[in-house]
Amino acid sequence: MAEDREALSTELDRIRLQLQALQAKTGTQDITIGQYLLTRLAQLGVTSMFGLPGDFNLGFLDLVEDHPTVNWVGNCNELNAAYAADGYARIKEGTLGVITTTFGVGELSAINGIAGAYAEMVPVLHVVGVPSTTQFKTRPMLHHTLGDGRFDVYEVAVSPFVAYQAHIMKKSEAASEIDKAITECITKSRPVYLTLPTDMVYQTISSERLHIPLSPNFPPNDPSKEAFVIDQIYDRVTEAQGDVVVIVDACVIRHCSRKEVADFLKATSFPVYATPMGKTAVDENSKRYGGIYVGNLTDPEVKEKVESANLIISIGSLLSDFNSGNFSYNIPIRRHIELHSGHTQVQYAIYENIGMKQMLPKLTERLEHFHAIAKNLPVPAFVKQLPHQDTAVISHLWFWPRMGYFFRPKDVIVTETGTANFGILDVPLPEGSILVNQILWGSIGWSVGSCLGAALAARDVGMERVILFVGDGSLQLTVQELSPMIKSGLRPIIFVLNNRGYSIERYIHGKHRKYNDIADWKWTNLLDTLNDHSNYDVESYTVTNKMELSDLLDNSTFANAGKMQLVEVIMDALDAPDALQRQAELTGKGNAYSAK
Repeated sequence: MAEDREALSTELDRIRLQLQALQAKTGTQDITIGQYLLTRLAQLGVTSMFGLPGDFNLGFLDLVEDHPTVNWVGNCNELNAAYAADGYARIKEGTLGVITTTFGVGELSAINGIAGAYAEMVPVLHVVGVPSTTQFKTRPMLHHTLGDGRFDVYEVAVSPFVAYQAHIMKKSEAASEIDKAITECITKSRPVYLTLPTDMVYQTISSERLHIPLSPNFPPNDPSKEAFVIDQIYDRVTEAQGDVVVIVDACVIRHCSRKEVADFLKATSFPVYATPMGKTAVDENSKRYGGIYVGNLTDPEVKEKVESANLIISIGSLLSDFNSGNFSYNIPIRRHIELHSGHTQVQYAIYENIGMKQMLPKLTERLEHFHAIAKNLPVPAFVKQLPHQDTAVISHLWFWPRMGYFFRPKDVIVTETGTANFGILDVPLPEGSILVNQILWGSIGWSVGSCLGAALAARDVGMERVILFVGDGSLQLTVQELSPMIKSGLRPIIFVLNNRGYSIERYIHGKHRKYNDIADWKWTNLLDTLNDHSNYDVESYTVTNKMELSDLLDNSTFANAGKMQLVEVIMDALDAPDALQRQAELTGKGNAYSAK
């Protein structure tokens, strides 16, 4: 099979890299370490690098600025840069997001964004410009240090939030360390930390290893073990008489398994549902797609179809509280099979190192004859429905279904933590669209920085429209990142949901407390304020009722997104999607403040 040949080729490349590292090669010393790193990134399709300049990374930034294909995107702060690298990586499968900061002050500012990428399994490489190798040994009282000689304190601080750390202290190890760092990042789909001392950037090394490509694929599954696992799954499906439903989740997206899952579903015709984090992992226009399953928060018809099936196959599941209806899945282990990136669980048995991406094509071939049975299993219709409301006020109940008629195929849709993440769930999204959200980490303001990275990546892959939904409270945290969006010539449509405060916090606790209020900015002035000497064409609108919003959405000039646009949407402060209200109630009970 083609998949087997690809896996074998990848493994041979890994072995060649290992052998090359062990052998004393005498290749021509014709590339600097900094250039080697940039070449590796370019080979993987990286075209944008995020971050800020600082005196320990300036020499490296000279190389970045002069690179023919890797573009430097200067951010307004390091946290936003980390968010942008996260968003970039989510759109371009098989590659990674890259952020470059300076030692200490810069890297610590980015750490929240790096932690979020770790939690949500996003491949982000954090390149940190650090003092020279000599200074690391002598430890003088340098600026950006704590003044106590602990030069390693920052790498210790970041260690829980990265999958691997690479420190280039010898030029003889530089190429292998860079290759290891990038490989760990893209295969594990987690952030990696790479330090680049000032005196290493321009050291020259052999370019020989660059002829051997790096691969995002896991090592091949053990053939005999994989065959046994497939037999086990086949037997369970047979016992279930083909009454199987599939739930797709975040790791289908994170580990680049959309195609394998699509082929599996087409061949078997099993009904499929998604979790909130798995939305757009499969085509939502398919008649075999039934909508969102989120435990006790699920639509009753969907809940019954999923939980009554004889067998449930979860692919890439990530059972966080907001992704599982506060851990309310009603799926017994004896009726459950889980396919993950690095292991498979069949009922109570766990098979390590049997990954879904390589196994799915073989499992598809084995189960495709169940198509005749599965195609007759009923699936609830997941279609656009615009509710009728007599009031002209823009409510969440009406707003999100109305947006469903605005979306187009291949849209990139970015939603912020809170009302947007929950409101979008029951809206069918067009074929080829990608939903970008951060449901597990849930750092408010993340969506704005992420939108910058997602828009740059979308431009690379030919996805023309990027649409951001962000609350007024969240936008105030990261609003500066609208500036590099404008300067980069990006054209996102930004819907600012103005409900005068932190809605999800209101519903969890303190509905009428002042700490959940914010200052009401002049939102329609933002793009002009953050424009670069008004060099770029931008436009802003305010809509206060349903008719104004519908007229704007139906305007072809607006919808074609020929320039960056911001829409302030006036909503009631205490209005929220039903799913958010119910989730907040569960969260509030779990966080109950009671005296003992």
